[in-house]
Amino acid sequence: MSLEQNSWEAAVRHLFEDAYPYDATGPRRHEDWVLDVLKLMARAVPDPRGWTGLDDSAQDPEREGFATFPFAVHPPEYIAQRLREIDRASAENLLLALTDDCCTLSNLKRFTESEGELRAMARTILARYGDEATYHTNVSRPGPVPGALDFTTSHWGYNPLSVYSEDCGLIVVSDTEVGMFWNFSDY
Repeated sequence: MSLEQNSWEAAVRHLFEDAYPYDATGPRRHEDWVLDVLKLMARAVPDPRGWTGLDDSAQDPEREGFATFPFAVHPPEYIAQRLREIDRASAENLLLALTDDCCTLSNLKRFTESEGELRAMARTILARYGDEATYHTNVSRPGPVPGALDFTTSHWGYNPLSVYSEDCGLIVVSDTEVGMFWNFSDY
């Protein structure tokens, strides 16, 4: 196992092990990367590097006969309309906000590490996809500039893609890979 793989897997596991996550990466095979996202949602493609993500619903009995569970089955157009591109700083913040089901940064207090150490883990996760990657989310927390999310506001929304009442996530798209980092809650 390479140091890079070890660091990435450790960061994913540490940040999201207490959430209800679906964290996976698949190959990018289409210009329209939403088609690759659909393959990830259906667990139809392996991680191109063989790295381990997290999938809390993999053994859920509700998943039997429903490969995409907990994601709902949608056509690519439906998913594309519900995602918006965000900047890298917002992607880093969103990874940290996804560590619990409230999608806020206030949950960082439960960790023993400093915020700086947690941010370093988020940067480790994003580094896998390179500097040219783009970032997309179903979360709406409009910031002061286009592409930014504002985590200081209590007003936010999202466009659910799952069978649960609430789900929030980040999709990272590079030339060769598509990563999904998602968290679900059912209030």
